[in-house]
Amino acid sequence: MRTALVTGATRGLGAETARRLAEAGYTVYVGARGERAGARTVPLDVTCEDSVRAAAELVRECTGRLDVLVNNAGIAGPARPAAEVTAHDLLTVYDTNVFGPVRVVRAFLPLLEAGEAPVVVNVSSGLGSIAAAADPAARAADVPDWIPALSYGSSKAALNMITAQYAHACPHIRFNAVDPGLTATGFNGHAGSRTVAEGADIIVRLATIGADGPTGGYFSATGPLPW
Repeated sequence: MRTALVTGATRGLGAETARRLAEAGYTVYVGARGERAGARTVPLDVTCEDSVRAAAELVRECTGRLDVLVNNAGIAGPARPAAEVTAHDLLTVYDTNVFGPVRVVRAFLPLLEAGEAPVVVNVSSGLGSIAAAADPAARAADVPDWIPALSYGSSKAALNMITAQYAHACPHIRFNAVDPGLTATGFNGHAGSRTVAEGADIIVRLATIGADGPTGGYFSATGPLPW
């Protein structure tokens, strides 16, 4: 049976992704901050090196490999105009949204290398598209719900580059970034235009692509997004 780990998986898109992968026959490890009861729940705080290493060791002891990693854990950061955002604001957001996936990939890479047609999905956002930020026409075509968000948007742009770099460095692992769209979850006060099920579609689709799927890409439900 193929195995998967989803970070930030106790609610919203992470929980729906974990549920769908389990429904598809995967053994799913649910990454959660702090100690939580539940089958295959892995205590995992992506901002803590010790926590990430301990999670990787736990999965190694249980299965010895990992076939799918979904880096879903993320935070929005402050909703302030760009001129009011501080370096500390960015550091806090980047610690989860950028450094977190790097910590997790580094710790789980040996398990992914032992996996069957291994796949990594980094949950990004259309707000990370530099093309959409710079070009109103690109926004209208590809990211109609775009808003200015210096901390969050730039963190997702960084995550997109990290995705492309990992895809280049590890051609035997499929690395892709996905944009679930503006999904109604607690992350945004349930203000999104898409349901959780709709938002999770692209995550699950890229998580289950197999060895012949794309790598180094950036996708929404409608297709590739402009970087």
